[in-house]
Amino acid sequence: MAADPNAQYQSPLTSRYASAEMAANFSNNKRFGTWRQLWYSLALAERQLGLEGISEEALEEMKANLDNIDYKVAAEEERRRRHDVMAHVHAFGLVAPKAAAIIHLGATSCFVTDNADLIIFRDAMDLLIGKLAVVIDSLSRFAMEYKSLPTLGFTHFQPAQLTTVGKRATLWVQELLWDLRNMQRARDDLGFRGVKGTTGTQASFLALFNGDHDKVEELDALVTKLSGFKECYPVCGQTYSRKVDVDFLSPLASFGATAHRIATDIRLLANLKEIEEPFEKDQIGSSAMAYKRNPMRCERICSLSRHLMVLIGDVLQTASVQWLERTLDDSANRRISVPEACLTADIVLTTMQNVVEGLVVYPQVIARRIRGELPFMATENVIMAMVKKGADRQECHEQIRVLSHQAADVVKMQGGDNDLIQRIRDCDYFRPIWADLDALLDPATFIGRAPQQVDRFLEQHVGPALAPYAEAIAAKKPAELSV
Repeated sequence: MAADPNAQYQSPLTSRYASAEMAANFSNNKRFGTWRQLWYSLALAERQLGLEGISEEALEEMKANLDNIDYKVAAEEERRRRHDVMAHVHAFGLVAPKAAAIIHLGATSCFVTDNADLIIFRDAMDLLIGKLAVVIDSLSRFAMEYKSLPTLGFTHFQPAQLTTVGKRATLWVQELLWDLRNMQRARDDLGFRGVKGTTGTQASFLALFNGDHDKVEELDALVTKLSGFKECYPVCGQTYSRKVDVDFLSPLASFGATAHRIATDIRLLANLKEIEEPFEKDQIGSSAMAYKRNPMRCERICSLSRHLMVLIGDVLQTASVQWLERTLDDSANRRISVPEACLTADIVLTTMQNVVEGLVVYPQVIARRIRGELPFMATENVIMAMVKKGADRQECHEQIRVLSHQAADVVKMQGGDNDLIQRIRDCDYFRPIWADLDALLDPATFIGRAPQQVDRFLEQHVGPALAPYAEAIAAKKPAELSV
């Protein structure tokens, strides 16, 4: 009888959040199916290089049973032998009896475990890279749409000079582009452990080929090619260097920081009621406060990104304590840390796509906030306009200073609106520029080159960076948000 899934712990990463594609990539079917593919590739390459005792019938049986895995048999054998690889060698041999004697010939366990990991990591990164390209493309479209919409800029989360909604989005896009570059580099840098033997010396294969070094090198290269890699690591111990895991996870941790920053910005803007993540028709923000629209998607991004960022510590420590040719204290940790990093990054990207493609902008709220702060920012423009009309700069500065402090008192002490402009209109001293005040306060004159910067950035940087991923972007699916 199958165990009740509700009676035991389930990882939220797979049971609640992760995409079907990424969950499948780290499934038992993928892992042990890849082991069998590696055993088949090894036997095929050994036969092609003239090794006797590997029949065509044996290869055909292996190929026909790559996915025919009897997990019950494997589990029973592992309980007996306390060795997962040998348990699966046994299970494979039962369904491919003509190959039973040559499965795993000359190999050590890490031939399948390490090489399979590298294949799985490569495929995981391909999924992540495609999703990241989709997020960048969607956010770039948002930046273009709002490139000219003025908004109050913030430094120290205090009102600063104006920017535009689209220009602010390019700050997010730029960091995501760096993440895309870093992930692609990590993916392209992945090599294959290859056919190296027990401690990396290839002694077992040298014995199989009667001391023929060239045949051993050909075997290594052929299995590497059959597994879809351009090259294998030239030297290794029993395992590939665990520093590879550091290089693989580093861009994911870095992406976690980017995602956390973007989601935090959106949460701050949601508090200001300027921009919000999508909120579904029947969504409930609070069980008690019916009016609430909590930014739960961005909060989820932040929450999971924190987990993603700290997982790099696991692989750093693992890499630092590998003794000589290897020690086994890496295994249990890597079974958790690396898959969880990929699953978490996948969930964050799916959620980000959902958020970015559903962002809601409230121009009137943004404009109201600008009106509350712009009069103070415009004082220098007012002074310069008065000077052009013949006023004394120092006297004008004193006039505007007094009115500014009066307006600030209304805002801070009385809770009223910023009435500085009305005070200027009511002050006879400023009569020469009354007719110019609307133009002096046009927010579009305070955003500098923000729209042009957006255009140039998208054209010269985003477009070329996304060109290699056009197929993934065209094939994108709506980001279905899990519960």
